[in-house]
Amino acid sequence: MAALPSGLLEACVVVGASSDKLRDIYQSRSNELPLLEAEVLQVHAPPFVSKETNSSQVIAPAFSRVQKRRSFIRKKKRDRSTDTLPNGDSVSRPEGTSTTEDISVPKDLDLIALPQLCFPGGLQLASELRDDSYHYLVFTDLFGNRTHGVVVQYYRAVQSFHESLTQNGGRPRTRLYAAFAVCIISKFPFYNALRDCLSCLLVQLRTSRQGDFEETVKEFSAKLSLVPLPPPGSLHVSFSLRPLQVVLPSREDPDGPLVDMDLHLPLLCFSHTVLLQVLSCLLQEHRMVFFSSDWSKLTLVAESLLLYLQPLSWQQPYVPVLARGMLDFLMAPTAFLMGCHISHLEDVAAETEDLILVNIDDGIIQSSWSDTVDLPSIPVAAAESFLSRAECLQIHYDLDTCHTGAATDVNAVRFQRRDWQRRLNTQIQNIALELVVNTFRGVQDFLNHQHRVFNSEEFLRTREPGDQLFYKKVLETHIFHSFLRDRLNRKLDAFSRMEQKTLNLSHRNRAMTESPRPPLMPKTRSGFRNHTSPNQKLSKRLGASLPNLDQPLNDAMASFVFSSHRAPAAQKMSPDAGLKSPPKVVRVFRLPEFPPPLSYHYVKNYYSDMVAALGKALNATPPDDSALLARYHYLRGLVNTVSNRRLDALEDFQSLYKTDAEIFPSEMVKSLVDSMPNAERIQAEKRPEIKGLIGRVIRDQEREREGQENRPEEAAVKHFQLPKKFLHLEEFVKCVQESGIVKDQGTILRLFDALTVGHQKQVGPDLFKDFYTIWKETEAEAQEVCLPASVLERMETGESVFKLSSSVKTSRGVGKIAMTQRRLFLLTDGRPGYVEVAQYRDLEEVKVSSSPFLLLKIPSLKLRVKGKREPFEANLKAETELWNLMIKEMWAGRLIADQHKIRSQEVEAFSKHFKDVRDGCLSMWEGTDSRSLSETNALSTNQYLLFDWHRPLQHKPAVIRTLTHRGSTQNALVTPNGPSLHHISDPQPAAERNQRKRHHHHTCGCQRN
Repeated sequence: MAALPSGLLEACVVVGASSDKLRDIYQSRSNELPLLEAEVLQVHAPPFVSKETNSSQVIAPAFSRVQKRRSFIRKKKRDRSTDTLPNGDSVSRPEGTSTTEDISVPKDLDLIALPQLCFPGGLQLASELRDDSYHYLVFTDLFGNRTHGVVVQYYRAVQSFHESLTQNGGRPRTRLYAAFAVCIISKFPFYNALRDCLSCLLVQLRTSRQGDFEETVKEFSAKLSLVPLPPPGSLHVSFSLRPLQVVLPSREDPDGPLVDMDLHLPLLCFSHTVLLQVLSCLLQEHRMVFFSSDWSKLTLVAESLLLYLQPLSWQQPYVPVLARGMLDFLMAPTAFLMGCHISHLEDVAAETEDLILVNIDDGIIQSSWSDTVDLPSIPVAAAESFLSRAECLQIHYDLDTCHTGAATDVNAVRFQRRDWQRRLNTQIQNIALELVVNTFRGVQDFLNHQHRVFNSEEFLRTREPGDQLFYKKVLETHIFHSFLRDRLNRKLDAFSRMEQKTLNLSHRNRAMTESPRPPLMPKTRSGFRNHTSPNQKLSKRLGASLPNLDQPLNDAMASFVFSSHRAPAAQKMSPDAGLKSPPKVVRVFRLPEFPPPLSYHYVKNYYSDMVAALGKALNATPPDDSALLARYHYLRGLVNTVSNRRLDALEDFQSLYKTDAEIFPSEMVKSLVDSMPNAERIQAEKRPEIKGLIGRVIRDQEREREGQENRPEEAAVKHFQLPKKFLHLEEFVKCVQESGIVKDQGTILRLFDALTVGHQKQVGPDLFKDFYTIWKETEAEAQEVCLPASVLERMETGESVFKLSSSVKTSRGVGKIAMTQRRLFLLTDGRPGYVEVAQYRDLEEVKVSSSPFLLLKIPSLKLRVKGKREPFEANLKAETELWNLMIKEMWAGRLIADQHKIRSQEVEAFSKHFKDVRDGCLSMWEGTDSRSLSETNALSTNQYLLFDWHRPLQHKPAVIRTLTHRGSTQNALVTPNGPSLHHISDPQPAAERNQRKRHHHHTCGCQRN
């Protein structure tokens, strides 16, 4: 059978006091009610239904995923002749016998600590009936996988104490009540839904006989195991347990968290300032303990806070509910997040050190060494934005329903409350996500994906001075390391989408460029310029670099998207700006009524009814609503898979693949294809769509195997550090690439040659540090330029400013000279304007001159441009030599690029011309025999171009004349006064060029002779 994903129910466990304990207490007739040791009484786990053969032999379990199981054995020796049931009734049993109970449970389910967690305050008998209470559990295995539990404690009468009454004041007859716990364990945090399920179970238990207790719980567990989980999207699933209609919400995104709880609970428990302090401690991974008198608050508040930090995921030990016998866990030396009863607060504060104590009941946070918390806070700008938005939330349901009348249908009231909670949860998630984005905005700019390096030092320099201590602590945490790993893997999660969403619209419009350097932007939509204070001059250091010749377009776009908006602190955002989104329409698919008994045929009919209901829903859905159609196909494919209808399931998954590939269950489909017998495989080959799906799955499997063989092991995130020793070429290349300066190895090789002088080909650490610092300062200056809109309209797509001079006097006015990768232009002072100076390809002369002023001669730069009579002259003063060198370099680069373009266009024409010349050369030599001609025709062009080719001399004169003519033509492309190109490395050694030149003259002389 195909492997199925985890269902709603992993196991249902009943915990309470054993009948032996209850009997002992009854016989002791003690006035005090002692604490009892809780034990596992029942375990119910799928599969519950098995298909039977004609011989009544049970074969493989049906309608459930296959789980690895183990035995949970309870063996007890009893020497009494009676056993007492939970209600106090006695049954006879032979004396001196022993009982052994073997309970089959899922392999990854640990039942040893469960009794303590179901009764964290201890199991105690009561003399009067108490109210039911619920609390929530989270289990974490060694691999960080979490399992969730919902527990209900309820009391039942156990036994009446019959005591003799005396004449002078006796004791009245007293009833005894014992607590039992029912725990539903699930892989998914359906806290509200599972709480509703347990509420329905208690209604059945109170009306059922004591002898039917185990069967009632088993039937209840079997019903939950039949419930399919909804796929990600806007389709929820509901089912009836009577008297309630239970709804399973779906997660909004495939990679997003599942939310089935009230996320506004922390906002009700804490002030906004205290809430930010708690979140700051979580981000810094302190040792934190939550306290409350209500066990349920511990888990719900902790889970809500961790959801606030999404997509950052808590990586440390997490036990939101600690039983009384587990308090020693608080002595762990590592960071953790745990929860205790409020009665232990003073003892924990006195006995432990370096703990952050969060009192949920009073809404305060303190440390074990002080009544206050003096720790780094969340950055001011992000905190202010969060506070302004949180104040606008309406977190009181009664205020929103004052105008409504009294409802007479309990399910209608619950639906209204659920819809309100869903909308509020979405608002809270958006506000919390924006807090995370504002806190870690721009992290992408300091990552080197090739070497998996994060430049933490440069990232810290871009933060405000008051926030740097916070970031220093956060950068060393596991939670941030996991976040960086997702950024390096280019994971498109909620953080990435929110960061792009909050970018200025003009930023996103210009992001579709092929330049890795982000263009400079005008004023933002809010009217503020991206300004950087003098103390933070290097605020945008890694946002740009030299052009990377091997960088793909997608990387360039991603680099821009994450770097073009770097200073959110400079903008005061309105409370609701950028977060409003149209409300999503949620559909609910109602499952058929559960079958009464647990038999194979009834369950089979139940799934058939579900398939029929999904078919009706598909027919009633408009064709243009592809998202909803995809969810219905997913559910029907899942149900068909459970029912062993493989071909129908594949047909549904094929339809799903065509409508919404995001939720396509690839692993389930692969398992389904692998489990198909030969007979079904032959039938599938006759259906074209299913055949195509199977072929696609097989190709994906092969591609995945090849990828796993060739994929390097994912390395950890490294922090960039400046070198501390001399760097040879290979080390220099790696260090430059890790620093984010440039990736292209050709550029790095020329840079290495420029920095190494003499025979010692290595770069010292001090020289590299000076070069790195100067480059960063230059990058920062270029990034701080803010061009007016009139200038941006004249610039081409992908063009950006590399260098901007100070304000100088020029022959065309006063202003700043700007250098881009294509041109020079003047930004005039006073009234902002644009004056074109020159395109690099139009330059004729660049030289240093001097401009007389009174008795002084001011250094200036003079440019002569084609088509313009008057030269352009700028009094650059101390910057003259620097600008002279830079402009000549850009001029030379533009000419080389143009020549390369010309050569590529001439290849085809030259090949055709060479063929014509070869044919003419062969016709000139009448003395050549037919054998020579046939051999010549078989020769290739590159053999003719080699002068050391051993063939008769008469085959070469036409080639010589052609190459001579082409060489003279290429020499004419460069003007006599053009820039020097000596810095471009020639792939041919000089000795080889001279040798070939001498060979060329010798050959020509022989031909003339």
